[in-house]
Amino acid sequence: MVLRLLLLLGGLLRATKPAPRCETGQETLGQCQTVQKAKCVDITLSSCTDVAYTQTMYPNFLDQKTREVIEYSSEYILISVLHNLLQGECNPDLRLLGCSVLAPQCEKDKVIKPCRHVCENLKKNCLPAFDAIDMAWPYFLDCDRFFAGEEEGCFDPLAKLRGEVDVEEDLPSDLPATFIQFKHHSYSQMVSTLKKTASKCSHIATTYSIGRSFEGKDLFVIEFSTKPGHHELLKPEFKYIGNMHGNEVVGKELLIYLAQYLCSEYLLGNTRVQALINNTRIHLLPSLNPDGYELAAEEGAGYNGWVIGRQTAQNLDLNRNFPDLTSEAYRRAEIRGARLDHIPIPQSYWWGKVAPETKAVMKWLRSIPFVLSASLHGGELVVTYPYDYSRHPMEEKMFSPTPDEKMFKMLAKAYADAHPVISDRSEHRCGGNFVKRGGIINGAEWYSFTGGMADFNYLHTNCFEVTVEVGCEKFPLEEELFTIWHENRDALLNYMEMVHRGIKGIVSDKFGNPIKNARISVRGIQHDVTTAADGDYWRLLPPGTYIISAQAAGYSRVIKRVTIPAKMKQAGRVDFVLRPAEAWPNKLLRRSMEDVYDPYDPLELFDPHAQHRQAEARGGSPPGREKPWWWSYFSSLGLHKPLWLLKQR
Repeated sequence: MVLRLLLLLGGLLRATKPAPRCETGQETLGQCQTVQKAKCVDITLSSCTDVAYTQTMYPNFLDQKTREVIEYSSEYILISVLHNLLQGECNPDLRLLGCSVLAPQCEKDKVIKPCRHVCENLKKNCLPAFDAIDMAWPYFLDCDRFFAGEEEGCFDPLAKLRGEVDVEEDLPSDLPATFIQFKHHSYSQMVSTLKKTASKCSHIATTYSIGRSFEGKDLFVIEFSTKPGHHELLKPEFKYIGNMHGNEVVGKELLIYLAQYLCSEYLLGNTRVQALINNTRIHLLPSLNPDGYELAAEEGAGYNGWVIGRQTAQNLDLNRNFPDLTSEAYRRAEIRGARLDHIPIPQSYWWGKVAPETKAVMKWLRSIPFVLSASLHGGELVVTYPYDYSRHPMEEKMFSPTPDEKMFKMLAKAYADAHPVISDRSEHRCGGNFVKRGGIINGAEWYSFTGGMADFNYLHTNCFEVTVEVGCEKFPLEEELFTIWHENRDALLNYMEMVHRGIKGIVSDKFGNPIKNARISVRGIQHDVTTAADGDYWRLLPPGTYIISAQAAGYSRVIKRVTIPAKMKQAGRVDFVLRPAEAWPNKLLRRSMEDVYDPYDPLELFDPHAQHRQAEARGGSPPGREKPWWWSYFSSLGLHKPLWLLKQR
């Protein structure tokens, strides 16, 4: 009897013994043969395949145990559609942040949490975008709950966007200071090279970003100056922009090489480079369209296509995406006394699709008083200058000069004449069609188009910009890059030195206080420049004698006669001291000077780094509506809809 009771008790104990925990993939009809430790597995979630790591582990931080469970979850659907819901704002940052929770990084069979500070920064920048569509911040992006501090060991899920994860090729440590690696640079290699160059020459160089591409890549600039990061009184601001069309890559590589050259030659005592950097603030933006470049790079070097990668990730041609101010300039030209400068952006422009890259450039132009610029393109060998849009809209090839035609020709020739191939008189070569013109041409006379960056620079700001077509191959082989660099090096330097032509000076009142936005006018040239915040100005002019005047709201006009000698290579100093006016003579002029930009200007509200919603983006749900407009995106989830996205009233 006792034996039977002991046997029965033993059976009950075996029956109530806890079952071994089944790891993912070990279930066998509800039981486990053996308990195995979870291991890293390859990431197969389609919305997370572009993260900076390759493996994850199940279950994830939300205790979702399989890929299938994750793919049918409301959290995964949300990160998949956020791009559309927020119209591209804060993406792909938010998607990558979500992936770091749904498919966390796994190394050596251990899960690594994403960094808390990354989450906090992104939430601070992107919460307004969620508010704008009446959506709550997702619970699974709770920065305290699912993220870790750096002291705990964490990873940055957005490092790839900043170019911090590409492995650089190891180079010998005994390379000479002048060494430049003539190769095609990926986005992250470009960023790494620019940062290393700035670090090597930290006393004269720094890097910064003017904003983000549509896919979230920083638009990196390297700057050279004796006081990096700051505008210096009377020191002109210069910029080069490359890779505006993603498949035209030579300009991008030339600017990466130029940055390394300026740094090393300055350190070696090259007097030409030292004089240039000591007297100029230089900004180099190698890639304005890094998203398009990635598409073009997939085709590989040697591919001379005209389509793939040219446009942005939004399918926009950046050199057709700027406001058409040229048409307005032609209209104003018929009005006596009207100025063809600092034309405001029409409100109708904002009704169309404006690329974040375009907005970033426009914001950049307003933040720095640029004097001279060039945009480097590919597909021909010629230098073009404004206007790029024909005076007659129906004429595709019509000479359409600006009021500064003589100066623009001088600028274009400065590059062309210093380029050994462009200046070659042979017609049987790349660019041979332009030999009789000296390797330069008015843009609209070559072919007319609207929305170009060069016309916008000239008509909206003080900056003069030309377009340099640096070669007939858009994406040449690497072995051609060394020759291309040497053909363009002196031309790049020569053009930068042109920023010092003409006159410069300071406009102040009788007490020496600088006057901002004073107008500098040249008799006979229907285009003014304005003074910067410190009262300094630069007016590019070819040699000759001019009547120059300075005028500002509330002050009397001051007029001076100025002669610029033909051999003068440095800007002449012409200061103006303005005295208060008893009565303002021209109310229309006063308004145009005080309101240089339209009082309602979406560009002023645009943050190129945070990418907050545009002014025309959709708002929250209308009064009386039970659910917001975006609720339909989750209709397939039935009873599992994300109620946590609804704001608490």
